[in-house]
Amino acid sequence: MNMSRTRDLNQLNLSNAMNIIQQKLRCPFAIALIGWMAMNSTVVSADPASLSARKSPDWIRSAVVYEIFPRDFSPEGDLNGITARLNDLQDLGVNVLWLMPIHPIGEKMRKGSLGSPFSVRDFYAINPDYGATNDFKRLVTEAHKRGMKVVMDIVAGQTSWDSVLMAHPAFYLHDTNGAIIPPDPGWTDVAGLNYANPDVRRYMIDMMKYWMTDYGVDGFRCNVAPNVPLDFWITARAQLEQVNPQLIMFADAGNNPELLAKAFDVDSSWGMIGMLNKVMCSGIPAYYLKGQWDHENQQFPQGALHLRFTDNHEEIRAVARYGMNGALAAQVFMLTLDGVPLFYNGMEVGDATESADPALFEKMPVFWQSGGRPPLRAIYRELIKLRRQNPAFYNGQVVWVDNTAPGQVVTMLRQDARDEFLVLINLSSCPATGSLTLSDTTGFEPVNITDNPAPVDVVPPNFHLGSYGWCIYHRPTPSQ
Repeated sequence: MNMSRTRDLNQLNLSNAMNIIQQKLRCPFAIALIGWMAMNSTVVSADPASLSARKSPDWIRSAVVYEIFPRDFSPEGDLNGITARLNDLQDLGVNVLWLMPIHPIGEKMRKGSLGSPFSVRDFYAINPDYGATNDFKRLVTEAHKRGMKVVMDIVAGQTSWDSVLMAHPAFYLHDTNGAIIPPDPGWTDVAGLNYANPDVRRYMIDMMKYWMTDYGVDGFRCNVAPNVPLDFWITARAQLEQVNPQLIMFADAGNNPELLAKAFDVDSSWGMIGMLNKVMCSGIPAYYLKGQWDHENQQFPQGALHLRFTDNHEEIRAVARYGMNGALAAQVFMLTLDGVPLFYNGMEVGDATESADPALFEKMPVFWQSGGRPPLRAIYRELIKLRRQNPAFYNGQVVWVDNTAPGQVVTMLRQDARDEFLVLINLSSCPATGSLTLSDTTGFEPVNITDNPAPVDVVPPNFHLGSYGWCIYHRPTPSQ
């Protein structure tokens, strides 16, 4: 969920647990237990940025993630509809599939006609509208044959109001009157789980093990991860790695450095997409993106990885926010920045079908026919190939280069010991002309990308970029 709509509920969980203990016990033991919980409810580091990010599998740095909303991904809206398009995703260059929740959706207090996939009725079951267990096993098997990992979306902090877990009221958060409550007052279609209860913790870890052992799932994207205590994620990670040491875990979080230091491989980088929206939709200068990047580097552990995205299930589609050419320029920025780039549900064909609230609660299939749109798929395929074949993009340095049009244009070097790539992107709707403050630009040659001809009359350090124009140059790294 978008972090602008969320808050860390660890303290809320603790507060509700304390209220229940006080109501039930009302004795000195309760007071002592409450004190212990207060001291042990979180695992806090004084300065997460002074730590290093946890060691993740090396391949994650070169990964390209594709988020899928099964209901909308195909006309059928099922798992077989995803399996049928695996060859297309492989051809695009994707190697991690993130499946939004595939579980049965609650009916009680549901939103819209079909409900939110984040209102889960049974964590051990598959939504019958999506197919059967064999359909999911086939999807995972076929993805693995193509060299793709499969990541499931896990909604660990909540269930639907008619969940099978409602048979255990102690699994849930309660108010002072003993009534079960949502994890956030605005999330009326879900009930909050209580992680002060050890049985909840065991249940959730066993459930994740089930999907790994019985179906071969490679990892989890953990929805609103900060709403669940950090010590749970640390314990879960340790136990799940006993099943698969190459486990991958994505945190739906944007301002929680400790998650990447202690439990997760990648987070959602909400700060960067928020800043990009301000640059492209509100007209603030493009150089603010460097400021956001600097802030992340100062705030997060060394080596932290962030999902870099312009489109997902919570944003208005990028082509609607930025226009077709603006959406392309924005995704070029995310593909050439450090971190792990993300694609979403048909964005490679310029699809504008909404899936954010309230469309999240309905069926609105992707329109795959791309007639009349730019050849986005071909461009993205070549950019993904460029990224994955050149470690400078995923292991190398990011060096921001000053230019004389900083309000419109971002310029940066992606470099390692072998290669240097010079990236120029105009994030405005007006042409931009200027020059780079780069002392040596000799040897840079344009990288040819489909339908994006390199300028023939302007060479670095000078540039002339049209509306939302961009170009990439390459040279071998100069010897020192």
